[in-house]
Amino acid sequence: MTELSERAVASRVPSLLDEKLKVLTRRDPLSVRPGASLQSCLELIRETGTADSVFVTDEAGHLKGVLTERDIFGRLVGPDVNLSQPVDACMIDHPFTLHLDEPVRHAIELMQTGRYRNVPLIDDDSILVGVVRPVDVLKYLAEAFPEELLNLPPRPHQLMDATEGA
Repeated sequence: MTELSERAVASRVPSLLDEKLKVLTRRDPLSVRPGASLQSCLELIRETGTADSVFVTDEAGHLKGVLTERDIFGRLVGPDVNLSQPVDACMIDHPFTLHLDEPVRHAIELMQTGRYRNVPLIDDDSILVGVVRPVDVLKYLAEAFPEELLNLPPRPHQLMDATEGA
């Protein structure tokens, strides 16, 4: 990558980070109702194979809590765990959320703190509408710079003396 193209990329990054979260591809959250058993939450994660958090929502879709992978490994590992207890006993009440109209930068800041890998997104009615993960942000940025990323050598420190191939 030349110095000119590096500057062009660097100049575009701040504006991309200020785009609204609604531009990101987001995942549908795994959700259960209050009172669901921990066993049913673990089965839901195992069945889908796509998430590591379960969101607890009321009938209207308002977020009440979240059971994260950290909660599962920190509290639910061991021989004496009661998986029939309700998720409410182990979930994080009223987790931090972001609105679809907030900038991508806010999701990145939450992820950088190390406290959030799955950022719950809400709409104007405070309804849980999706989840953003680091991979979603990376895909968004990669799509913004396809030429720069696709033309990188296999090892970034490697410089090619001449072009290869036809």
